[in-house]
Amino acid sequence: MKQSLAETTSALMPFHLAVQVHDIAEVRKFYGSLLGCPEGRSAETWVDFDFFGHQFVCHLNPDLKAAALHHNPVDGHAVPVPHYGVVLTLDRWSELADKLQTAGVQFVIEPYIRFEGQPGEQGTMFFYDPSGNALEFKGFRDMNSLFAT
Repeated sequence: MKQSLAETTSALMPFHLAVQVHDIAEVRKFYGSLLGCPEGRSAETWVDFDFFGHQFVCHLNPDLKAAALHHNPVDGHAVPVPHYGVVLTLDRWSELADKLQTAGVQFVIEPYIRFEGQPGEQGTMFFYDPSGNALEFKGFRDMNSLFAT
């Protein structure tokens, strides 16, 4: 059987993701101030963030229009597709959920626990950034159950 990437490396490799945004100042507030992502390199039309250890770049598209929304049903919720995010420890996920709720973030799917008491138990929440990009944050008590079935 072929080994998974996790079995062949001692640490996860950071991913690189670039998305379109309609306002650089807004994303600096959202990703930098609200989510706590340190800013890296930038120019007038783009900004890098350390997105929980991953390289995340927001590129300015002042003509960005709202994308056609698509949702898939999962556990009785309408999950926005596409979406991106990170997997955190359950404690860190809970802290972030509290921070976002206090800040008045509108959730697409409110923070809740999936698969409670089962393999793969996880916290999950969905929300949009100011440019309409959908994010999902997950929290695991046991990171070894990330791919549990």
